[in-house]
Amino acid sequence: MEILRIVVTVIFALDALALAIVVLMQESKSAGLSGAISGMADTYWGRNKGRSMEGKLVTATKVLGVLFFVLALLLNMGWGR
Repeated sequence: MEILRIVVTVIFALDALALAIVVLMQESKSAGLSGAISGMADTYWGRNKGRSMEGKLVTATKVLGVLFFVLALLLNMGWGR
């Protein structure tokens, strides 16, 4: 079981590193409320945002974030001892 704990810990560390990289790759959301008021959602980019690189980064952030918390809970509960 100690080997399993080491494997999960390594996956946890790699997930943390990947999560940091994906978050840093995302564009800043500095437009704020002014972007929403000016009708940014009606543009081509706004309607197809999920298929763009930015949309894929957002999805990857969500998946890596959930994996991070699940692995953290498993390691904290003593799973793998």
